[in-house]
This record gives sequence, structure tokens and C-alpha cells, in this order.
Amino acid sequence: MKFKGFSDSETFTQIPDSFFRQMLNEIDEADELKVTLYALWRFEHMEGRLRFLRAEDFSKCVPDPVRALEKAVQRGSLLQVEKDAAVLYFLNSPRGRSAAEAIAKGQRDVPAGAAPSNPPLERPNIFKLYEENIGPLTPIIADALKDAEQTYPPEWVAEALEIAVKSNKRNWKYVEAILRRWKEEGHAKEQDRRDAKEPHGREVKRKVEDFLKR
Repeated sequence: MKFKGFSDSETFTQIPDSFFRQMLNEIDEADELKVTLYALWRFEHMEGRLRFLRAEDFSKCVPDPVRALEKAVQRGSLLQVEKDAAVLYFLNSPRGRSAAEAIAKGQRDVPAGAAPSNPPLERPNIFKLYEENIGPLTPIIADALKDAEQTYPPEWVAEALEIAVKSNKRNWKYVEAILRRWKEEGHAKEQDRRDAKEPHGREVKRKVEDFLKR
């Protein structure tokens, strides 16, 4: 089946430059390349400090991923930790090394349950979300949205846009104030969802308006 092309309703995954500078030329087996790219995609869309995959997660891209995972571990792109009968794979990045070390030393418990984690859902990109909820893009707004993509998680931006619409504050300055508040004070997801609903909506409006006055 011929690929229909990329859409404007999907997110993009950041790939480290070292992958192209070194690893792409060294990986000579398709299955290893698949599990490496799959891992980069999955870890990019996870939240929290403890980000790992199990072997069964990789079966979505390679039917029998054992050999490919062994190659990726030998190459150093992935880290493997065996703990309490569980085999976990971490990205060999500062965050991944820290998490793998914490599990190996018993400083963190292995999460219960052996079921594979779910891949990320397709989300509308930030530009489409803005146009659908706020209004037409301008060059200045487009630059601000690009900065926001690099600064905040995509789900934060989507949620902030939703709150702005429900608060009848359809402008980027208001959305950005919500994001800045979350970054400075911490993003309490359930609390903010409650704030977005009446009668709690007045509280989030007050907090955001305080940010706008700074």
C-alpha cells in the first residue's frame, strides 16, 4: 500500500543528532534500526522520569524483537535492566541512565503489571489547534507557537487552549499565561481540569489574570 503522506494532525518526534552522525551508518540490520527508532518515538511521548519499555512493546514493530534488542543493547543505544523477573529497556540518555540505575540499585520499584504500555495517541499539532480554537495564524503567532512546542509538553498546550476557549479568552497571550503558571507553579492536571469547569472557572481566570498583570 502506497503511503498517503504526512498530515497536519500529527506530532513530530525529535531524534538526537548522534543518531544521524554515527548510528545510522553503523546499524546494518533492519530490525535493530526499527527497534531503535521505535524506542526514540515511544520515549519522546512518555511522561515522568521513569520511562521504560518491555520486549513485548517492540513486537509492534518487529515480530520477534529479542535479537534486535540484544544488538541495540550491545551498541549502547538502549540499556537493559533485569529486576524482579522483569526485563526493562531504557534509552541510553541522561534521564534513561538515571532511571535504569535507580531500578538496578533498588532505589525505585519496578511498576506492577506486565502488560505493554500503550503507544501515544495521535494529537492535532499546535498550529491546527490554534486555528481551530483561537483564530488565523500570523507570523508572530507562528513563532510563538514554535517556541511553545519546544518549551511545554503538547498535552499542556492542548489543555491550555481548551481552558482559554471555555473562559472565553481566545487569545495566545492568555494561553501563554496559563502555560507559564503551570511551569512556575507545577501542572496539577486534575485540579486544572476542575478549575476549567464552573463554578471553579473563576479561580483559574483569577490566577491567569494575575500572570497577565506582571
